[in-house]
Amino acid sequence: MRNIFALIGFFTTVALANFQLDSFQVYVDSVVPGARYGLSIRSIKTGQELGNIRGDEKFTPASTLKTLTTAAAVHYLPLDYAPKTEVSLNGSVRKKTFVGSINVRGAGDPNFSGRYYADPFHMLYAMADSIHALGIDSVSGKINLDSSYYKGPWRAEHWRKNFYDAWYGAEIAPLGFNDNCTMIRFKPGTKVGELARAEVVPDVGYVVLKNEMVTVPGKKRKWTWALDSVKPEITIGGAIGIGVDSSQLVLPVRNPIAYFKAAFIHALKERGIAFKEQPNVQEGIQIASYTYSAAPFLSILDEINQRSQNLHAETIFRNLGAQKTGVGSVESGRAMEMKFLAEMGIDSTDFEVWDGCGLSPKNKVKPSTETKLLAKMARHPKGSYYINSFAGPGIGTGGKRMLDLPYPWLTRFKTGFIGEVHGLVGYIYTLDGDTLAVAMYLNETGKNPDAQLKDALDTLWTRLVYRANDSYASFMKMKQMWLGAQNVAGLTARLEYFSRLMKGTPYKLGPMGESYLDSIENKPLVYMDSVDCVTYLEHVLAMALSPNENEIFNTLQKIRYKGGKIGYVNRKHYLLADWVSDSKFARVMQVPGDTVVKRTMPKQNFFKAKKIKYETPDAPMDLRYLPYSRAVEMASKPYAGPLMVTGVAFVASANDLDATHTGFVIFRNGELPKLRHAAWKKQVVELSLKDYLVSRKGKLPGITLFEFLKQ
Repeated sequence: MRNIFALIGFFTTVALANFQLDSFQVYVDSVVPGARYGLSIRSIKTGQELGNIRGDEKFTPASTLKTLTTAAAVHYLPLDYAPKTEVSLNGSVRKKTFVGSINVRGAGDPNFSGRYYADPFHMLYAMADSIHALGIDSVSGKINLDSSYYKGPWRAEHWRKNFYDAWYGAEIAPLGFNDNCTMIRFKPGTKVGELARAEVVPDVGYVVLKNEMVTVPGKKRKWTWALDSVKPEITIGGAIGIGVDSSQLVLPVRNPIAYFKAAFIHALKERGIAFKEQPNVQEGIQIASYTYSAAPFLSILDEINQRSQNLHAETIFRNLGAQKTGVGSVESGRAMEMKFLAEMGIDSTDFEVWDGCGLSPKNKVKPSTETKLLAKMARHPKGSYYINSFAGPGIGTGGKRMLDLPYPWLTRFKTGFIGEVHGLVGYIYTLDGDTLAVAMYLNETGKNPDAQLKDALDTLWTRLVYRANDSYASFMKMKQMWLGAQNVAGLTARLEYFSRLMKGTPYKLGPMGESYLDSIENKPLVYMDSVDCVTYLEHVLAMALSPNENEIFNTLQKIRYKGGKIGYVNRKHYLLADWVSDSKFARVMQVPGDTVVKRTMPKQNFFKAKKIKYETPDAPMDLRYLPYSRAVEMASKPYAGPLMVTGVAFVASANDLDATHTGFVIFRNGELPKLRHAAWKKQVVELSLKDYLVSRKGKLPGITLFEFLKQ
């Protein structure tokens, strides 16, 4: 894959974002030519869109539309909501026979299946057991199925014709069984020329199977199937090789209400209750009633967003309408979603909604509006439940996607796919504490292979995860180091410990920057693979001062940036004028024999060279330092006293600069002061401060010692 790190340029969220997104389009054009690509990236922290490609154009979202369906449901429905199925017995019991009607009212529970239970009949058995517990072992009467909870056709409108013959396009009803699907399991006959052996699983006596599949030599797998458009009839044909073990098909069943009835009668029989249909039976009074819920709302939410279950999305879509308006229909579900968007301050006309699951090609959404929705939900009181329902690498529809991410927990997403449409939307967590809402779409994909389209989106998404977390590995290393020093107490001891632990780290000038948050230097915010003299101090001090391992990052940024606000303009570029004089983490020490001179740091020109306007006028500073000869004299005498660790600035000769180098000075009782520093073109080393000063004779006027401050 083409490395797109170089294609991504970020500006801080304080300024206008610049992602160099033209290069994204170049990448897409080179990998999936002809496809229309849409992208939006938004900061959850600020709500600001950081960049987009065709963000205000409408795209077909496919199953990513489920993010709207579930967002509205999370907003309006209580977390303990669970669809209910009500059963009542109206009649009388004569000996062990119930005479009357069993009334079942469905309210859109999609989980009368084996999805959460070992047996798809689990809930139906519970219903039968409740009846059997009344001492009933036979029923003479009728079963009334109340499906009035939903209005409108069971078959969703505006889907492509072939969807209705696939398991993911099963009919939608307020009463259902086994995802309104059945399995056809088949294997070759005992010899060539015979019909294949086939069965319906589970077989409740409802689906009619017409078997025309022939057994042929070898391992041929060329079978066909067809479904009657109205009746529950399935025909299988074609050929299966005698060397094939077995195979199976999962197909939708027509008329889910009748399917539910057949399954319920089957469950009664399995639980020892005989059923004899008597259509004209007198119902009588109600003698018992029960309520059943197969699974709670949050589990249904997972099925929709993690496993992209269409039936679940369509039921919760209608249930939302029924719960809030009294009518369970596509129209009421859509009305509640439009109301939800308005309450969130989102333009509802940016969504064109025709179903709850996204199978309709008439559904449309703008990428920029999708990230607004995601951002609003991230800040919603129930937002954590919403985000946690999304898929991720190795989870749900992400089971085979982005598995090479070293830190898969840094992203959650919702996938989408129908013909000529691919979508990927969700969240990317960033090390700086923000979360990015991202929406990507590929429409009009033509003849580009689906696998290639998925790979294109996954590649771009993965690079965004890496880019927003290019410091993660180093941060983990710092956390491990901190955890290893929990028994090291006191700032001085911790400075000595961490500065020693980092000995041998390679030197590299300017290894750090502002990552994706600024465009000037987009190097990592944390980097432990190499350090320069200043970043060596910053990493050590951050670990030494942090009260726990999770505060290391924030502590480091407070040390590095004015007010802890990440940005090139806020970075403490001058060691003494900025880094030390900030007075929060270090301060200059007065040493016998030192002197003070006035110097002015040309900050306006410094930032002007980077095309940044710096408003604060340049002002002179007091630069206190120990002259070179006195510094050598001090470094030549053994130190007397308790362990002390200070910083040292090697003062610049030029009047427009304060220091050219820095490091730690370790003062041990009875020893000459030692310098630990990141040495030019080498690594972090330790040597006598005197030896280093002698090597710099004639090249620096002196040194400034500074002490580190407890927080």
